[in-house]
Amino acid sequence: MSDGVRSGAWHHSPPHLFVPNCMYMITASTLEMREVFNSEEKLELLENTLLEVTAAYGWELEAWVVFSNHYHFIARSPGEANNLKRMIQRLHSQSARLVNALDGTPGRRVWFQYWDTILRDERGYLARLNYVEQNPVKHGMVEGAGRYRLGSVRRR
Repeated sequence: MSDGVRSGAWHHSPPHLFVPNCMYMITASTLEMREVFNSEEKLELLENTLLEVTAAYGWELEAWVVFSNHYHFIARSPGEANNLKRMIQRLHSQSARLVNALDGTPGRRVWFQYWDTILRDERGYLARLNYVEQNPVKHGMVEGAGRYRLGSVRRR
């Protein structure tokens, strides 16, 4: 095509590029922003799955926060693997299967899509780190970031 878009590509889909040994911010939302992870048990399930899957794929988490309908995390990609897409697919399929089992809704579609941003400099990294850590405050869930239980701030 003359506009640079590959034939057959969906033009609204965000491109997912992989750069080894680089900092990323990843954000994902549930389908239609539904509050699927709507209990302490389900939020812990999502957080534990995030920690397990990122470690299994060699990603080094710097910061994260999980909510009933979305999550954010910042992590360093592994040096030699091109596994961003596979890692997110596993995170989403595993967390969806587990929460659907709890809710008795096998096959329900849970996740919509994810967005990734490469953090190329310290300023961008610090801005995104602040965004992730302050997100529970922004959403009015707590008065201070350290009071939100389901993220990296409380674990430091």
